[in-house]
Amino acid sequence: MSAHVINGKELVGAYRAEIKEQVEQLVKQGVTPGLAVVIVGDDPASHVYVRNKHRACEEAGIYSEVHKLPEETTEDELLELIRSLNSNASIHGILVQSPLPKHIHEERVVEEIDPEKDVDCFHPVNVGNLMIGKPGPAPCTPAGVIEILKKAGVEIAGKHAVVIGRSNIVGKPMGMLLLRENATVTTCHSRTANLEQLTSQADILIAAIGKPQVIKRQHVKPGAVVIDVGINRLESGKLCGDVDFDDVVEEASVITPVPGVVGPMTITILLRNTLEAAQRAAGVAAAQ
Repeated sequence: MSAHVINGKELVGAYRAEIKEQVEQLVKQGVTPGLAVVIVGDDPASHVYVRNKHRACEEAGIYSEVHKLPEETTEDELLELIRSLNSNASIHGILVQSPLPKHIHEERVVEEIDPEKDVDCFHPVNVGNLMIGKPGPAPCTPAGVIEILKKAGVEIAGKHAVVIGRSNIVGKPMGMLLLRENATVTTCHSRTANLEQLTSQADILIAAIGKPQVIKRQHVKPGAVVIDVGINRLESGKLCGDVDFDDVVEEASVITPVPGVVGPMTITILLRNTLEAAQRAAGVAAAQ
């Protein structure tokens, strides 16, 4: 048996077309969704991500502005910029690209963003809303994983989902979103004993640990759905996930390759969060 390998281009392309249609509807009502991305310093990977986000916004009809600040920008200067974006009615989403220079406290920066414009869902208010199930933005990568599962026709309710990783960005919110979909959730991490024993019970296995190709065939229950959130660069320069794709593809029923699925879907959810923030600001109900 060989797994169904999810075609990211097809899946993401169809979803972005839906979003673009909703953006056009909102523009007809006189509101153009707007996203401001702030990047501090010269991290090359961050600049690639920001370019990809800017391009995706343009293609979807979302207004996008990028604020490139030098490495020596002070925390106060950055906070001042965020405050001005908070009060700018044409900006509905604000995203500050990580990592920030060491002299800037990421927590203070996140807390300065208006929760209504926090399209990354990092603000404590939005994290709390996520925890108690209140409507609002969901973190882009975990929400993207849920969309991938749904659009691939994977039944989540009643299934045992195992998440490997407990970061604030992916692992923890991933567990909450799976619970919201009525999965039974186990979270594993670097201190988990008997990792293989737990992962091999998963109907849905989500790897988000940031270590190249550590998940092998023996970690996977035959017929499991495997979603690889990891993105790592091997010494050869090749990109790979946390899952050893070639080893696991014969064991799984559905699998995501790296790169090409979770990354583009993450940006797609950023577009959706920006659109929904603009709809809320305009008092327009989001399309279901």
